Amino acid sequence: MLLHEYLLIFGRSFLFALATLLPFLNPPAVAPIFWTLTEGASGATRLALAKRVALNVGVMLTIAMVAGNVLLSFFGLSLAIVRVGGGVLVIASAWRLVNSPDAGAERAARMAESFTPEMAKARAFYPLTFPISCGPGSIAAAITVGASLREEDHLISLVKLAGSLPGILVTSLTLYVCLRFAAQFLYKLGENGTTVFMRLSAFVMLCLGVQIVWDGAHELLLSVLVEAMNHIPVPRAP
Repeated sequence: MLLHEYLLIFGRSFLFALATLLPFLNPPAVAPIFWTLTEGASGATRLALAKRVALNVGVMLTIAMVAGNVLLSFFGLSLAIVRVGGGVLVIASAWRLVNSPDAGAERAARMAESFTPEMAKARAFYPLTFPISCGPGSIAAAITVGASLREEDHLISLVKLAGSLPGILVTSLTLYVCLRFAAQFLYKLGENGTTVFMRLSAFVMLCLGVQIVWDGAHELLLSVLVEAMNHIPVPRAP
């Protein structure tokens, strides 16, 4: 193959990874949820958390893309099971956000006193990274991207991998920018606008969680139905 053909494969892999992963992460919708869950944290703490969450998301997507199918096979798990379990986590987190009380000055002051660096470290992965920023839908998308890397020609597989990794990097950087500048964006909305936007984002995340659970349950039910049909004896013609 010529050099420009490899460059074309590289570019297609980059765009495919970016177009597949970015809509699932949906960084603009994650920003108000991140702001709400870090209520009371200082600007420096939020900046450090934004960096940590973006880094965690990049690592998770890379692992899911490169070794997702191998890990699922090792633990004897199907992608449908991952969707159901992860979707339940998304629903639980979104439900708490939808029903959370509105923030007031007194509550914000109490949160500022209690939001310690230890609390920030504890929340960096769960729930800020998983399932808020990188849920089962994003992981399933990364595994899908990883499946597209397999080619009989190992050199082409490496070129596709080299193109997909920058796609993950751009996705993580986009998430970081949205989390980093969430305050400036939400400030323009005002307190009431921020509350409404946060609850709408939480509701959308709740619906996504239900959709993810349904997709997994639907796949499991179909597999059970197919297995049951295979065990039904076929009557012989007289």
